[in-house]
Amino acid sequence: MLTIIMYHYVRDLPNTDFPEIKGLLTVEFEGQLDYIERHYTVIDIHDVMRTIKGKKNLPSDACLLTFDDGLFDHYETVFPRLVKRRLSGSFYPSAMSILEHRVLDVNKIHFILASGNNVTEIKNALFEAIEPFRKTTSLPSNNELYDKYAQASHYDEPDVVFIKRTLQVALPEHIRSAITDTLFYHYVTDDEATFAKGLYMDAAQLKEMIAAGMTVGGHGFKHNWLGTLSRNEQKAEITATLGFLEKIYNKRLPEWIMCYPYGSYNNDTLELLSMSDCKLGLTTQVDLSNISRPLELSRLDTNNVPVDKDVPPCSWTHMVKDNRLKKGN
Repeated sequence: MLTIIMYHYVRDLPNTDFPEIKGLLTVEFEGQLDYIERHYTVIDIHDVMRTIKGKKNLPSDACLLTFDDGLFDHYETVFPRLVKRRLSGSFYPSAMSILEHRVLDVNKIHFILASGNNVTEIKNALFEAIEPFRKTTSLPSNNELYDKYAQASHYDEPDVVFIKRTLQVALPEHIRSAITDTLFYHYVTDDEATFAKGLYMDAAQLKEMIAAGMTVGGHGFKHNWLGTLSRNEQKAEITATLGFLEKIYNKRLPEWIMCYPYGSYNNDTLELLSMSDCKLGLTTQVDLSNISRPLELSRLDTNNVPVDKDVPPCSWTHMVKDNRLKKGN
C-alpha cells in the first residue's frame, strides 16, 4: 500500500483577498506535516518508479506528497517548509497557465464562488449567461440542468455543486468556457494576465524547485478533462504537456508523471501515455494506492488527513498500520 496525498491551495486564507477559497491554512499544513512525519515515511516519487521496476521496496508506511495546478502557494508556502524538513514533494502545473498567463477554468470557478457574492446571485447570472447560446445550440432547460446537477456533496451545498458541474461538464466546452470567462470578468477581475501571474508559479520557480530536489510532472496543457476528448485531441494534449516538461527540465525525459486534470482519463489516455514514456498516473480516486496499476494511482485529499500530530490516527492511517501488522512489519 502507498499513501498519496493531494493538495491544492495552501495559504493564510484570512489574510488574502479571497478568504472563502477552500484551501488548507498554512498552520494546518504544518500540523499535517507533523502528523505525516509521525505516522509515515515520506518518499520521493522516483522511489515509486524504482519500486515498479523491481529495483527498490517501498516502506510499508510510504507516503507521497503531491501538489496540483502549479499554484504560487506551492512555491511561497509549501516549498520552503518541505526543504526545512528535508521532505520531497511532486508538483503538477498545467502548461497554459504558466506559458500564456491564463487562469485555468477550474480556478476561475473557485474564485467566482469565493468572490463574496451571494451564490443565488451567481446561479441566476449563470442562467442568464446561458440564454444567448440557446439560439444556436440545443441545450437542456435551466430546470433540467438544475435538477440533474444540484446535488449536495460532502463539501458543498446544492447550488455550489450545480454551478461547478454546469461550468465543468454539463455544457459544451466552448460554451462553458465562454460563460466562465464572463462570470470571472464580472465577479473577479478583467485583468486575467495579472491575476494569473499572481496565482501560479513561473518557469524559473519550477526550475528552482527541481534543483532543490522536488519533482515536476504534467497536469495537461489546458487542464482539459482528458476522458472527454477524442484520441487525437488527447494525443495533442499529452504531446504538449511533455514538451512543456522537457523545456522546464531542459532535457529529454525518458520517463515522466501525469496527474490527470479533474481525475479524468480513459483507456485511450492510458495507451497514449504508455506510448509516451509516462510511467505514473495520478487520479483523484480517494483510496490508498495499488502500485501494480501505476497509471491509475489513487490519492487521499488533504481533508482526509488530520492536521494535528497529537490526535488519534485516522482510518486511513489505521489501514496502513493494520496492513503492516498482517505482513509482520
